[in-house]
Parts: sequence; C-alpha cells; structure tokens
Amino acid sequence: MRTATLGPAQRAESLAAMAERELDVLVVGAGVVGAGTALDAVTRGLSTGLVEARDWASGTSSRSSKLIHGGLRYLEMLDFALVREALKERGLLLERLAPHLVKPVPFLYPLQHKGWERLYAGSGVALYDAMSMARGHGRGLPMHRHLSRSHALRVAPALKKDALVGALQYYDAQMDDARFVATLVRTAAAYGARVANRARVTSFIREGERVVGARVHDVEAGGEYDIRAKQIVNATGVWTDDTQSMVGERGQFHVRASKGIHLVVPKDRIHSTSGLILRTEKSVLFVIPWGRHWIIGTTDTDWDLDKAHPAASSADIDYLLEHVNSVLSVPLTRDDVEGVYAGLRPLLAGESDATSKLSREHTVAHPVPGLVVVAGGKYTTYRVMAKDAVDEAVHGLDLRVADSVTEETPLLGAEGYHALWNARARIAARTGLHVVRVEHLLNRYGSLAEEVLELVAEDPSLGQPLQAADDYLRAEVVYAASHEGARHLDDVLTRRTRISIETFDRGTRSAREAAELMAPVLGWDKDQIEREVQHYEKRVEAERESQRQPDDLTADAARLGAPDIVSK
Repeated sequence: MRTATLGPAQRAESLAAMAERELDVLVVGAGVVGAGTALDAVTRGLSTGLVEARDWASGTSSRSSKLIHGGLRYLEMLDFALVREALKERGLLLERLAPHLVKPVPFLYPLQHKGWERLYAGSGVALYDAMSMARGHGRGLPMHRHLSRSHALRVAPALKKDALVGALQYYDAQMDDARFVATLVRTAAAYGARVANRARVTSFIREGERVVGARVHDVEAGGEYDIRAKQIVNATGVWTDDTQSMVGERGQFHVRASKGIHLVVPKDRIHSTSGLILRTEKSVLFVIPWGRHWIIGTTDTDWDLDKAHPAASSADIDYLLEHVNSVLSVPLTRDDVEGVYAGLRPLLAGESDATSKLSREHTVAHPVPGLVVVAGGKYTTYRVMAKDAVDEAVHGLDLRVADSVTEETPLLGAEGYHALWNARARIAARTGLHVVRVEHLLNRYGSLAEEVLELVAEDPSLGQPLQAADDYLRAEVVYAASHEGARHLDDVLTRRTRISIETFDRGTRSAREAAELMAPVLGWDKDQIEREVQHYEKRVEAERESQRQPDDLTADAARLGAPDIVSK
C-alpha cells in the first residue's frame, strides 16, 4: 500500500478537493477519536474528509499518560464491560494494529498491609490478566507475579524500605500518543481520506433543519472553504459543547474538562527497572518509564478556563512531588523536573446525577439531521468510539455501507516492522548509523523508517543528531514537515518529537536548528524562521511562568501570554 505524504502541497490539495465535491463524511477534530473516525469511514469505502483547527493531537491526545491500558482501577468500580473492551483493544494494538508504536510496560504495585491487601489486590490483578487472556488478546504480555519486599526492592531500589511489605508486578502497554495520532491520520490519508490541519470550522451550513456542510477557515493561508458532506461527525473532545453551539443545540449530554498534569524527570533520578503505580487519596499515581526519562502523573481537577492551553500551576507540581516522594528513598525536587505538561480529559456530564456515571465511557448522538457527535471515552478505546460514530453516521446515508474493518487494518509502519526489527543490525551496517539509532527509528516509524533513512542517504548531514537533543536525528525534523503535516516549530518540538518535555531547556536550545531544517520544506524566509524561534521561546517562558503561579487562575493568565503562531 502506498504511504501518504502530508506536506504543504498535499494540504492545499486536500482543502481544495474537499470543497470541490460533496463528501460522504466530514470529521471535525483530529485527536485520536477524530483521526480514528476518519480511518474507519474511509476504509468502509466512504469519501471522507478530516479537518483540525490546530495540529494533529494538539489537544488532549498529545497530553495523556501515554498508556494503552485496560483500566485496572475500573475493576474496583465493577465496570467489567469497560475493562473488557479496553483489554481487547490493548491486545489488538500490541499484536496486530500498531506493534511498532505500542509496547509492553511493567508496573510495580507496592503493598502496604500484610495479608488482606495482597489477597484483595492480587485477586484484582489476576482477574485483569484472566479477562485479557479470555479475549485471546493477552498473549503479548507476561502474567502478573507476587513479590516479597526484598524482591520488590531489587526491582525498584528507589523505594523506601518502610513504604511496602511486598508488591505485585503486572504489565500494561504504552505509546507516544501524539505520534500515534499522526500515524492514524497518515493511514486514513493513505486509504484516500482528505486531511488538513490548521483548518478551523467557523460555522455549519444548514438547509432547513439539516446540517449539510461546514465553513472552514484556512488558518495558515487565509481564505474560506465551504465543505459539504452528507454526514458530519463532531469529534472535538473538550470543545464538543462549543462545536455543538454552532447549531444551537444543547444536546443530551455535556462534556466537562478535567485537568491532569504530568512531570518528566531523568531516568537516573529514580532507580527502578519497573514503572510504579501508587494509590492516592483520590485515585492512582503512575511513574511510567519513558525512554531516558520517567513520566509522573496525574492529577484530576475541574478546569473551566482556556481549553487550548491548560496550565499547570505550582500547586499541581507540588501535589505530584509530594505523593511520589512519600515512597522514594531519595526525594525529587523541582530541580529534577525536566518537563511539565497539562491536558484536559473530556468527561461526560449528564443532565442529572443518573447520567454523570458515564464519565469514562463514551456516547454517540445524532442531535440534528446530518450531524453526529461522539464524546467521552478513553484513549485506549478510540477505535470502538470511531466505529460507533461511523455506524451512527451510516444511518443517515442512503447507501449500503460495509461494516467496520479497522480491527483488521494495521496502521502505516506496522506491516514489515518485525522483519525490519530482526534485520536492524544489517540496517545499521548499511546506513552507517548505530544500531540504537535504528531501533529508535523503528519504534517511532515502524517500516516507514525506510523513508527517514532515504532522507539521510540523500543528505548524510541529516543522519546527525540535533545538537541540543541528541535522541533525535536531524532527518526526523525534516520528515515531520515533509511527510507528517508539521506546519510550525511548535508542532515538531512538542508533538512530532518530545523535545519540549525531555530536555531541561524545554527545547529552546534546539529551536533554531530545527526551524532552519524545516524552512526549505515549508518555504520559510529568514523572517519566518525568526518568528518561529521567538514564538517558541515565548511559549516556553509563558509555560514556565504559569508553573510558578499558585493556582489555576493565575497560571492560566500567565500561559495566555504567548498566543498561537500563524504563518505570514
């Protein structure tokens, strides 16, 4: 199958093509659910468009805990259906759909009480594994095991000896959430979907009661496009209510934003060979392996301020540090924090207490003819949400439409990944790159790594790492702009790579080098390069300032000091 190149020319072609003739389905919002919906629709043979106001995954879908998991804690809530569904999706992603992007990750659960807690927690983890195996999608992960205190301390020497009496170890999975979404979008485009980021829906077009299209503003080049579609799917996450208000419909449910923040610290600050899952008074706290780093999170607080740029306050950071330090023998300090990011969960809130229980489930509705809305859910179950949304849209089409095939449709880069992984030493010898570099590329691009390596073959200087972020090759920056739809420096440093949270300088030392690599692909002159660098530096400073503020209100005000950049 051909791959899709999402460069500047393809974006312009997509916008023009979407406006040229009526689509079967137009999806609004390119987070994980919107991107998944576009893939589901196009692989059923429907003419499909996807528009996103900012960048792929620029909202919630790039700011998660980066876990693909069944939701172990939902077993305690007796939500067996949700766990069963998520475990099936976890297995599909690990084994069939995206083995290059989704990887097993171990977690250690420290036990603090003798006897009853091991029986209680052990029963839950055993049920978790059993439910996974029963669906036939648990073979890719080891089974849980019980550890004594001494064994647990050998696995995680960073823990205080008095913080546990023993432990359980179990496995889930993780991925780079923004990279996953970018791959979903490219996969949809490879099957024929028209996709465009930086394309904002400003209003819906109506004929009588029916929604028949959307007016879309090209944020980059200016201009308006009227895109007509038989069915429109609103997959805008925490912006769902705002999007719905364009048709003047209140709807049967509302989406409430809940803020979760995460800290990133270097790997050497916590001595452990396993991730950790800790109980807090409200929920659970994860310490997640992340390459040469750890991700620590998350919080769960109401947020009713700016949705585009949720801000982490000083109180949020202190909360996470206090809780993780309660079990660490060498406590973390503010100086250990490399990166901080904040995201908003789209939780369903019904008209009454009876419907508020939907918060981590998802729902699909058809509030007016021609418009479907999908909301809620978990990242892990995005494919099910997408299928349900397209099923609902199909009811409004006068067509015979095939059933969903995404359960059998690998994402770009999946096919051939295992063979290339086995040949990684030969690839290293052929390209002159260290085998660790080849492994890095294969785990980010799968078999599409060959396209990145082609850039290096054409220009060997692109095989060098970025000077201030040496986990990433210069070729990856060029590839992000030429193949993955990156339009601005921020897109590359925060989503195509994770330099913005993986370096103590938050990416500012890499900004100019990256901008100069992007410039020839995107047609930037020296003035635009300068604007990109200055904007990125202002964005980082605004985020740092927000993280010094005592509460959400002051943190939000500080973060809004750096508005989004647009091309000139």
